[in-house]
Amino acid sequence: MAVPKRRTSKARHRKRFAQWALGPVKLVRCRHCGERHRPHEVCPYCGHYHNRHVTEPRLKAAE
Repeated sequence: MAVPKRRTSKARHRKRFAQWALGPVKLVRCRHCGERHRPHEVCPYCGHYHNRHVTEPRLKAAE
């Protein structure tokens, strides 16, 4: 069984886990109503997905 030859230092360990941070949420504009929503999801403001009406809107558009 493989065993580490040297102990991993705190700096090396923390440097490896520093890459796990979450980035900002990506948003795209809806082709139908123009509101911003998450990509690959139904628009919560108009209920459209890929230019088709899928569901009833859940949110009111900011005016």
